[in-house]
Amino acid sequence: MSAAEAPVAENGEPARGPVPPGGLLDVLGVASVVLDTRGRIVLWSPQAEELFGYSAQEALGQYAARLMVHERHIRLVGELFAEVMRTGQSWAGGFPVRHKDGSTRLVEFRNMRLLDDRGDVYALGLAADQSTVRRLEQDVALSERMVKQSPIGYAVLDTELRFVSVNPALERINGLPVAAHVGRTLPEVLPLLNARELEAVARRVLETGEPLVDDTLVGRTPADPDEDHTWSHSLYRLEDTLGNVLGVAVSLVDITEQHRASVEAETARRRLAVIADASARIGTTLELERTASELAEVAVPELADVAAVDLLDAVVEGRPSALGPSESAVIRALALRPEEGSDAVRAADPPGQIARYAPDRLVTECVRTGEAVLVPRVKDEDLPRIARSADAAVLLGRAGLHSYLAVPLIARGEVLGALDLKRTRNPAPFDEDDVLLARELAARAAVQIDNARWYQNARNTALTLQRSLLPGHPPVTTGLEVASRYQPAGTTSEVGGDWFDVIPLEGGKTALVVGDVMGSGVSAAATMGRLRTATTTLAALDLDPARLLEHLDKTTSALDHSIATCVYAVHDPHLRQCRIANAGHLPPVRVRPGHPPELLDLPTGVPLGVGGVGFSTVTVDFAPGDELVFYTDGLVETRRHSLDERLAFLLSLLDDPARPLEEVCDLLLRTLHQPDNDDDVALLIARAQHLPG
Repeated sequence: MSAAEAPVAENGEPARGPVPPGGLLDVLGVASVVLDTRGRIVLWSPQAEELFGYSAQEALGQYAARLMVHERHIRLVGELFAEVMRTGQSWAGGFPVRHKDGSTRLVEFRNMRLLDDRGDVYALGLAADQSTVRRLEQDVALSERMVKQSPIGYAVLDTELRFVSVNPALERINGLPVAAHVGRTLPEVLPLLNARELEAVARRVLETGEPLVDDTLVGRTPADPDEDHTWSHSLYRLEDTLGNVLGVAVSLVDITEQHRASVEAETARRRLAVIADASARIGTTLELERTASELAEVAVPELADVAAVDLLDAVVEGRPSALGPSESAVIRALALRPEEGSDAVRAADPPGQIARYAPDRLVTECVRTGEAVLVPRVKDEDLPRIARSADAAVLLGRAGLHSYLAVPLIARGEVLGALDLKRTRNPAPFDEDDVLLARELAARAAVQIDNARWYQNARNTALTLQRSLLPGHPPVTTGLEVASRYQPAGTTSEVGGDWFDVIPLEGGKTALVVGDVMGSGVSAAATMGRLRTATTTLAALDLDPARLLEHLDKTTSALDHSIATCVYAVHDPHLRQCRIANAGHLPPVRVRPGHPPELLDLPTGVPLGVGGVGFSTVTVDFAPGDELVFYTDGLVETRRHSLDERLAFLLSLLDDPARPLEEVCDLLLRTLHQPDNDDDVALLIARAQHLPG
């Protein structure tokens, strides 16, 4: 224990009284013995009493050699004593001594000559049990070897948190010799680390005594100033046997490789999670824009801060998409995430917009070559090649765009467009792992996008055909006011074969037709067109409705086993009647002033194309002011309600015979047609009028 650490009283003077054991001498139990020139014991310490077994009263005044040494060693001891007293040179070594109990033990001695202020000569002997000394020497040597040879870096900081010592491993880790450490603080030695925070942690350990174990530290040292390393470090407070605080011990292990392996494993796990998420979320519908949005939603924020999904406009239109070296890319933006917020979002093309990207733009290069384009660290000169315009480049610079990646969307060997990714907030640049993940997402999404665009093209074709085959506006007929609607299935479903028609006949009569071909798509639309043509031709023959359906049934049977339902009615304004026949269709509704709306009680018949079953004609009164409502099942059928409930709901909406027919059509479509009903709707309403004059 140093003087600075010795116990003091309240007045600042050294404390009086017994001092508790402490320090190396107490561990060794060093005994002190003083002899005069004749070899007699004049001073005998308490440790000597413990080591040799004799009390001070027994030892003082006795010749030391006779008291402690075996007879056969007395002459040798005398010679060694005389040599020390004559020359003043100390002697040290191990020697067997005799204990009071008669046993012999090896004791480590150090003898030296003393002079007092009168010139008198004495001999001082310091002695300790040799086994204790050897054990301590071994412990010290072992500890020293362990510290010096350990691959773990060790350091000791004093109470001012300045380096006291470091081992060779820490020299290598820090890239500095011991001399560059000792007496300096952590921030002075390691300016490339967040040493202030580490110093604060060390001070907390020093003050509280609570150790810090296996904490992670990331940074750089002079040994490798260009690369980050990761260390596991522990700190604990050092105290002596009396509990006095000596400083802080630090151990440091470089775990950079393990940390990198852990990060790589976590990156791989995250990549698999993103891919699994993409598999579940992308392609839930056959809507082109929705599928593109699902891809953008998966990419943000897992892969990028801003993601855009762009398709070549030619691809959307179903035309060849190959680009020459000097061609610009005409791109239609389909999806953007996030939808609003930063300058980087405002710099992107809004969904639905068509933009032309010059041949030198990076996204043009991506869709032209079919290869990913990576700019890990975006510089100012890169911005004009990323942005669609000079203004957009300014926005990207202001947003802090620092890394860019574009990967092609390729399906069935054709480049459809690109997934455009930007990082502004995420500080890490895009790397090859990100390229692999983006390619995987793009490959999975591209197939779904391709399916959606082909489906959309096919649907648009069928819808165009369907609309071209339906009457643009019902013709003006004698004694009837007519309104109609055709609503195709939702964007997730194919167009069906629903149709309606109003056919003027001789004698002021009018044929009213509503039908529904089973199936969907171009085939159903084409079948519908042929049936409509056949119906118009047969109607001109002024056949009875049942007879007409029989001919139409034969026509349908010849159309590749097609099946259709149909209601055919002929209005005669002079007789104020309608003759109606039904081929497996839902019954029309008759609305009469002063009467509740009613479903006409007609023989249902069988669908057209079944064959072998006759049809029946029913005549119903149809006076001026009366209405007939014809419709297809897409208007009333749902997955959640029974058909009877839906038909009752239809009747409840037809409670005002005076309402304009156009309003009635809009009311029925708006109220009855459900979003989850993926079927077409054909609606035809006829109101009888008074004949002129």
